[in-house]
Amino acid sequence: MDQAIKDAIEYLLCITIERVSSVTGGDISRAYLLESDSERFFCKVNSSPNALALFQAEKVGLEALSKAMATPRVFLCEAMDEGAFLVMEYIPSKPANALDIQVFGRQLAALHAPVPDRHCGFSSDNFIGSLPQSNTVHDLWADFFVQERLLPQMRIARDAQYLNPLEVPPETKLMNVCENLLPYGAPCLLHGDLWSGNYLISDQHRPVLIDPAVYYGHHEMDLAMTRLFGGFSAPFYAAYHEVLPKAPGMEARLELYQLYYLLVHLNLFGKTYHSSVRNIINHYF
Repeated sequence: MDQAIKDAIEYLLCITIERVSSVTGGDISRAYLLESDSERFFCKVNSSPNALALFQAEKVGLEALSKAMATPRVFLCEAMDEGAFLVMEYIPSKPANALDIQVFGRQLAALHAPVPDRHCGFSSDNFIGSLPQSNTVHDLWADFFVQERLLPQMRIARDAQYLNPLEVPPETKLMNVCENLLPYGAPCLLHGDLWSGNYLISDQHRPVLIDPAVYYGHHEMDLAMTRLFGGFSAPFYAAYHEVLPKAPGMEARLELYQLYYLLVHLNLFGKTYHSSVRNIINHYF
């Protein structure tokens, strides 16, 4: 960690940092465990031009989720000469057992309770990974999903030549399919990027959400992400659906929702994800 960042954190938090250790923190930012004589903190550092916007969006997302589920408390979100840093509560974690996962499933279902009179979208745009994510509000879920989720990622993929123009369905076709398949109803608050690396079980057995990409949408969107790369364990889904039962046609919509996340992976990591994206596009459109 750069000495200037360490000095700034000590000054702003009125602490003396005795130990700095590198820890796993994802692909986008460098991550550190900071230890004083009485406290521990988790710190992310990013040198990219949009680092402050990334961390501000993460702070807003964590605060929104914290009204229903545990999230790390954010202490600092500060710009540097080049980039920014984010200092949060350090939450010791442990391997999840079946009971922990059941609690997580029930709490996530409670988070996903519909919010009457809410529009799809969010009060501000944010990011998924390092990619911008538009949260312009829409009355209808299908409109939001096409206009703010599928089309922006398809355009990025086309411009990067990960998809050729003939592989990108016309907007009218995207709308027709999604209007027919996607359900109506009040949206709920979503984590937005809920894979297995974006939650932890604290050593106090609390499920904790991290690295959000929040917005209001249909709860099946989060579930689709949980099932994309191997899925969570069976007790999680059993507990979740005790609170929020499966809606008719959910399985038929699953891969359509996963298309968004696979497009994101295509745009972040390249052609490895092309065949998965193409197969889903061909299936639905």
